[in-house]
Amino acid sequence: MRRSLRRQIRLLQVSVVVSSLALIFVAVAALGQTPAPQRIDELTVERLNVVDANGTLRLVIANKDRMHPGVMDGVTINRRRPSAGLIFFNDEGDEVGGLTYDGEERAAQRRAGAQLAFDQLKQDQTVAITYAESNDQRMAGLQVWDRADTHLTELIKKLNDANALTNDADREKAVKAARAAAPAGPRRVFVGKNQEKAATVSLADATGKPRLTLTVAADGGASIDFLDAAGKVVRHLTPQ
Repeated sequence: MRRSLRRQIRLLQVSVVVSSLALIFVAVAALGQTPAPQRIDELTVERLNVVDANGTLRLVIANKDRMHPGVMDGVTINRRRPSAGLIFFNDEGDEVGGLTYDGEERAAQRRAGAQLAFDQLKQDQTVAITYAESNDQRMAGLQVWDRADTHLTELIKKLNDANALTNDADREKAVKAARAAAPAGPRRVFVGKNQEKAATVSLADATGKPRLTLTVAADGGASIDFLDAAGKVVRHLTPQ
């Protein structure tokens, strides 16, 4: 009887070992398999974050209430961004532009805006396709800016400190001082339609002052203007 009991115990031990090995093999095989792609016919979300394998944020798609405020060198911008759309982030997790849009018609007043922008590394937008409308005034076009080589992080920190102030007057003063001390980012190129409904190309110097404009007015009149540094037209050309 003792031999029979010992035999049963051995068989039970062998069974446990074999079952454990089989379970380990199945688990390892499952972990080594690539998850099968899933098809979702419809998905309703307020915000969707796309990340790299290491967790770095690369894309945010969100509504106007949950849009990412932006980040640079790990410093999140203290602001509300009340526009739906999507925001891009680079390998370091810095915001590098995106697509935002809004618009409404209320009490016979129209207001709308949309922008697809791409930021310079560690800086603000350097090229954008923009549309804006307010009080029956509209503009749309391609714009190019000249940005500094310095990081935008210092300005973000100063603006965050300013926005944290509780007194409205102090906050407004601090925001203006922070922006005034930041390097300039002049617009160098505009190609589009201005608020006077004229199709125009405007080329500016390194300080942002237009020096050459090509214009076709709403009535069809065409002209080319050369301007000096003070903004004075020094030569005006027309078909006549």
